[in-house]
Amino acid sequence: MSTTLSFAILAAVVLFFLLIIFGSSFHPFKWLGKLAVRLCIGVFLLFLLNVIGESFSFHLPINLATSAVSGLLGLPGIAALIVIKYTLGV
Repeated sequence: MSTTLSFAILAAVVLFFLLIIFGSSFHPFKWLGKLAVRLCIGVFLLFLLNVIGESFSFHLPINLATSAVSGLLGLPGIAALIVIKYTLGV
């Protein structure tokens, strides 16, 4: 087993035990949970946009960057992604 993989497994186990000991009131876990929910919402919004945009031949890729922008900024973030797509032609 490589040292990087061993370190990743050790870090995951330590985080798991911290979550068990401190519960969800431990501030970093709340923050990470909220971020994960926002990213999932961003993916869902991009999916809906792609389903609706399919009839107009419009597509935005669903990846970590676009889902973060749409999840954290909401509708203004999606509008910004659309403007960037049309102005830069990406």
